Amino acid sequence: MKPKVGVLLSGCGVYDGAEIHESVLTLLALDRAGAEAVCLAPDIPQKHVVNHLTGQPAEGETRSVLVEAARIARGEVKDLAGFDPSTLDALLLPGGFGAAKNLCDFAFRGADCEVHPEVARVVRAVHAAGKPVGAVCIAPVILAKLLGGERPRLTIGTDLGTAAAIGKMGGEHVSCGGGKAVVDEEKHLVTTPAYMLDSPISEVSAGIEKLVSELLRMARG
Repeated sequence: MKPKVGVLLSGCGVYDGAEIHESVLTLLALDRAGAEAVCLAPDIPQKHVVNHLTGQPAEGETRSVLVEAARIARGEVKDLAGFDPSTLDALLLPGGFGAAKNLCDFAFRGADCEVHPEVARVVRAVHAAGKPVGAVCIAPVILAKLLGGERPRLTIGTDLGTAAAIGKMGGEHVSCGGGKAVVDEEKHLVTTPAYMLDSPISEVSAGIEKLVSELLRMARG
């Protein structure tokens, strides 16, 4: 039976949702490795909408995180509310600013951030069951906030400011180059920097493939 891996999306688009390259490469790597991806997203409004051509906020526009995530998932996305995390063998969080704006508010409050309650519920449940959790790009800050009491080893690459915030939340940041991943065997966590570095898409893909490989190794026992 294929392992089921939840892919927790935060919208659609690097500046206000899930990073599309990271999300698609995650889905591709899971499929190639013989896993079944279960796309998930909270049914909440985005914090704001950004015009991706100009990089500026689109004043007066509103979008749903769940509806936008459905673009990446080709419509096959489940509302996080009421979702049973015990059905999963692992969980994976792609990056993009949506992870830091919609799934939590790290983009606005840094280490003093709060994680959306449904996101926290699912991440904690998967982790408490001893199942592996992976996070890409900026998404490891969510793991630092939720699991900081366990001193998890995480990476967002080499950004000193974000690394310091991870430390303030209780995590141990590990510097990591492009195309690589950091594995915390004891806590069953895998992270990769992806576009937190100035990496070409080939390096982003290599890092995500390493993350998926390690995640599924842990999930399969």
